[in-house]
Amino acid sequence: MPDGNRTYIWEDPDWPEMRYDAERLAGPLVDVAQSQGHLLGRLADTEDAVRDQAGLAALTSDVVKTSEIEGELLDVASVRSSIARHLGVDIGALAPADRNVDGVVQMVLDAAVHHDQPMTADRLFGWHAGLFPTGHSGISRVRVGGWRTDTTGPMEVVSGAYGRQRVHFEAPPAALLDTEMRRFLRWFNRDGPELPIVKAGLAHLWFVTVHPFDDGNGRIARALGDFWLARAARSSLRFYSLSAQIQRDRNAYYAILERTQKGTLDVTEWLLWFLAALERSIANADDTVDTVLAKTRFWRHWGQTSMNTRQIAMLNRLLDGFHGKLTSRKWSTITKCSQDSALRDINELVGLGVLQRSNSGGRSTSYELVQR
Repeated sequence: MPDGNRTYIWEDPDWPEMRYDAERLAGPLVDVAQSQGHLLGRLADTEDAVRDQAGLAALTSDVVKTSEIEGELLDVASVRSSIARHLGVDIGALAPADRNVDGVVQMVLDAAVHHDQPMTADRLFGWHAGLFPTGHSGISRVRVGGWRTDTTGPMEVVSGAYGRQRVHFEAPPAALLDTEMRRFLRWFNRDGPELPIVKAGLAHLWFVTVHPFDDGNGRIARALGDFWLARAARSSLRFYSLSAQIQRDRNAYYAILERTQKGTLDVTEWLLWFLAALERSIANADDTVDTVLAKTRFWRHWGQTSMNTRQIAMLNRLLDGFHGKLTSRKWSTITKCSQDSALRDINELVGLGVLQRSNSGGRSTSYELVQR
């Protein structure tokens, strides 16, 4: 427990000398390795295009969920198109570029693809600027290209209604940030005694504890963790999304962060939570792989059948996991065509045996893929 003279771990005289019980981490590290081996085994004998699609699905989830954790909802189609555009993956028609989406995408890709390059303050400033291309977070102005200044008061993580807010964490004063970040970057770029996966968890915790920016610290902390996960795998292609798992476990994530940041420099419990979340994210990636493999089988069967661009786009939406019931009205809205054209598109696919009328009830006729 913290002593009476301090509240947060960064106030400890020995900060940032975080320590952990390596023996307690041994079992979870084995679990992570086994889950990774199982996942990679499923993809080992697939075509490059299939692995590209699996990686695209994981990265799309990573970008969407790392923003969703912070309360920002991004359009999935825009994210997927932005990633495909940057990686050169063919997904057919691309959604228009969106600079708010592109900034998050570029940060996530830079962490994964360039994990062999050193991290610098300028690189972090670039990531931060990409997250806030207008220099604003909502209606609040955000300082980009530099650490926070605390001109409006200390940096606090709070929750609750105005006037009844609870302070979960207070970051180090802005006056300490130059020293704190130089120390962090020296450690981050050093090949130290920690296993890369453990370093991913430590980097995430350390960065979000220093909290050097006005906003965006959580997203950048998760990207820094992803940097070391990519280095651990010695690959820029990853088939799971830790951010998606953190979003699923969001309340537990914030709770363990608060306990750790108010605790001692023994961060074993944080690392155990981080490794368990990582293992669950890899296990959940099996569903993503199932979707990609099913989509591959579908187009292998129907790829030579003549279809228009609306039909191809909507079938891909269904294969990627369409939420709700597909009706002619939804088809018309999504593809921006008349309802007559939508119904004609659907009836053609029903006639081919690609779609069938759903047995589920409702006021409007709905359609679903024919299962093969």
